[in-house]
Amino acid sequence: MKQFSKTLLSIGTALAILGSAAAVQAETLKIALAGPATGPVAQYGDMQKIGVMAAIDDINKAGGVNGMQLEGVIYDDACDPKQAVAVANKIVNDGITHVVGHLCSSSTEPAADVYEEEGVLMITAASTSPSITEKGHQLIFRTIGLDSLQGSMAADYIANTVKPKTLAIIHDKQQYGEGLAQTVKDGLEAKGISAVMFEGVTPGDKDFSALIAKLKKENVDFVYYGGYHPELGLILRQSSEKNFSAQFMGPEGIVNADLAKIAGDATEGVLATAPKSFDQNPENKARVEAITAKGEDASGPFVFTAYAAVQVMGDAIKAVGDTDPVKLADYIRKNEFDTSIGKVTYDEKGDLTESTFLVYSLHKDGSKTPAPQ
Repeated sequence: MKQFSKTLLSIGTALAILGSAAAVQAETLKIALAGPATGPVAQYGDMQKIGVMAAIDDINKAGGVNGMQLEGVIYDDACDPKQAVAVANKIVNDGITHVVGHLCSSSTEPAADVYEEEGVLMITAASTSPSITEKGHQLIFRTIGLDSLQGSMAADYIANTVKPKTLAIIHDKQQYGEGLAQTVKDGLEAKGISAVMFEGVTPGDKDFSALIAKLKKENVDFVYYGGYHPELGLILRQSSEKNFSAQFMGPEGIVNADLAKIAGDATEGVLATAPKSFDQNPENKARVEAITAKGEDASGPFVFTAYAAVQVMGDAIKAVGDTDPVKLADYIRKNEFDTSIGKVTYDEKGDLTESTFLVYSLHKDGSKTPAPQ
């Protein structure tokens, strides 16, 4: 009889422990952070991580979301589409139903297909390709503007402010870079401005002598580049070495302090469209100080768009009283959110109703300032 009582006690104790463990587990909501932790554009993944983790820290310190603490779980897709699909499937298998990411448009699009199919809510803080949200997905959102908005802004600036004599458009043959380049080309042609060159370079190339020789031969005085900073940095440096002094412009994918490390003095005066400098917003002062106190940089273009992505998810969960992705998506699409990037509202596709882009001048010390208008 005593042995039976002890057995019951042991079972009861075990169930209590299991119940406590389940309660602890239920009080934690995991958010997957998907993007490049390795590879040539890992710096942009770092920006996204800084913003996501800062938002999670701030929300948790304020009591969490409906009694739950948030936990960020990092997944590395290296900005590779195949790896991004593998990551998306792993996130699904890990039972996580809320994702901030991915970062590169070419990775985000196939991953988004997986999330939509598997009932996972995704908010990308960096992917700008319009095709991601043109498929009619219901669970996919952004906290950054579209290439169509960014590209048209660049085209307007080139036509109205720069007014180049001879224009060339170069891209990196990838979804993000080539898509932007095409948007700029179309926007300029609508204004009666044609490029003498529209060509692609191969990511990872190191020698751009032939390209620069062709640009010089065509007497190009302005180059729009669609792509990321590693290749443009080399093009800028080699252009300077070969006395080719055209003005260059690119998208937010070139806004990285490492551009100046590669290109040196040739970075000075390069133009770029990028999300507004939300780190300069007085309302983000405490957030910037908290990020800086950890030895991190709050000025990257994707830091506060990533922070905002977590805010949107958290605020939606608070309002709905549920973590169900379908319910959250319905709420997100119909409501306004007060975030680190300002008031956020969405259209039916899951895109922001207002652009967050401005034109900046980049500098050799790695900083940026608003470009002359």
